[in-house]
Amino acid sequence: MRDFSYRTATEADIPAIADLMERAILSLQTAFLDPDAIAASRLSMGLDTQLIADRTYFLVEEAGALAGCGGWSFRATLYGGDTSAVARDVRTLDPAKDPARIRAMYTNPDFIRSGVGRLVLALCEDAARAAGFRRAELMATLAGEPLYRACGYTEIERVARMAPAGPPVPGVRMGKALG
Repeated sequence: MRDFSYRTATEADIPAIADLMERAILSLQTAFLDPDAIAASRLSMGLDTQLIADRTYFLVEEAGALAGCGGWSFRATLYGGDTSAVARDVRTLDPAKDPARIRAMYTNPDFIRSGVGRLVLALCEDAARAAGFRRAELMATLAGEPLYRACGYTEIERVARMAPAGPPVPGVRMGKALG
């Protein structure tokens, strides 16, 4: 069994998070997207530093190595980072009627299939539940879809293009009751 630890990310972690995201995008999307679509995916992916400012972004580490990251949000934005071309919406959500957002989950390619994604997802769901949310939604990449399905998320809709420009980068909007 792996000995993972976790903590809430701070602004000082941004360079390490950005590096992990870049490695994950380049490595884990290749089975699903061609090189042009991987390049275009940066128009819809990346770190939203609002998650760090809100203290809703988690890091999973093992022996000092960053194994994965991801967060949840009480804001309306479903996906997209600081530099993405996707419209961002910082309105706060109402836990009584709106789903929390699971956001910006990435696994270090050296740690795939080791439970990191499940741990990050559980941390996010637990925190959203503690904040009063009864549902969660996310926008999955094709690489992430199997994990989310295995964790109880169901498809709401498929989108052919997550970014407004460049080659099509498909995604799957998914949801789950937090019970």
